[in-house]
Amino acid sequence: MAQTIAVLSQKGGTGKTTAVRTLADAFRRRGVHTLAIDLDPQGNLSEYFNVLPGGGPTIADVLCGRSRATRAIRRDMIPADLTLAEAELVLGGKMGRELALRRALAEVTDDYELILIDCPPSLGLLTVNALVAADQALVTAEAQYFALRGVDQAVEMVELAREGLNPELSLLGVLLNLADMRTVHSREALASLEVRFHELVFGTVVRASIAYAESAKQATSILDHRPDLGADYLALAGEVLERLDARGASERPVKLFFPSASITAQATTPLAPAVGPLSATP
Repeated sequence: MAQTIAVLSQKGGTGKTTAVRTLADAFRRRGVHTLAIDLDPQGNLSEYFNVLPGGGPTIADVLCGRSRATRAIRRDMIPADLTLAEAELVLGGKMGRELALRRALAEVTDDYELILIDCPPSLGLLTVNALVAADQALVTAEAQYFALRGVDQAVEMVELAREGLNPELSLLGVLLNLADMRTVHSREALASLEVRFHELVFGTVVRASIAYAESAKQATSILDHRPDLGADYLALAGEVLERLDARGASERPVKLFFPSASITAQATTPLAPAVGPLSATP
């Protein structure tokens, strides 16, 4: 069965969709059969892959029962568009609404080795569906103070989903994305994450660059557009696979770093920088 990874962030602008797109590409180039799912009504991942929703069923049709997941797959991805926002409202009034995606993906898990879900930049019903369907959660964070605070909220959501809906869910790791490690600000952001999350922070830090926007506009992977930057994601893909191999299906659920009793309190506490206040001083 496929290992399913929900990639989430409490806010937009953390490079989450770029991470899903590039990781999917990196895994496929390593021979890992990977399905990407766009669960964001903005449809940015679909556009990034140049898969236009108008060509067939979308994830909204799958969630609402109008299409099977197998029929919605095109070029190893299930696209999304704005109709997904309507689907979320429809789901909100149904029994078992948190299980819709898990049930829909049951028929495709044997066809892939990895499934990556690009969650919307919020912690609503669609993100809950992704966490209930997932084995692992990967949280992305931009090197900005409020983005770092959002990591606490995202991790709290993972813990709540694990305790109440999906006991096999675990936190795969926290990624510092779009960071300029030449600045004190980014270095302090990384130090803050490491103080809070310890070994859960990925060793790979994805560098910030305008090249990501350029590659998205061209619907081209950063691995081809800028191989020097793509090396960050190749390294991250290696880390992800190592963590999955180290845990193994028989070891799930892997306990999150934070004890469940303390996570709610910690999620409401602002992240304290490791060295002085966060600043943008190079």
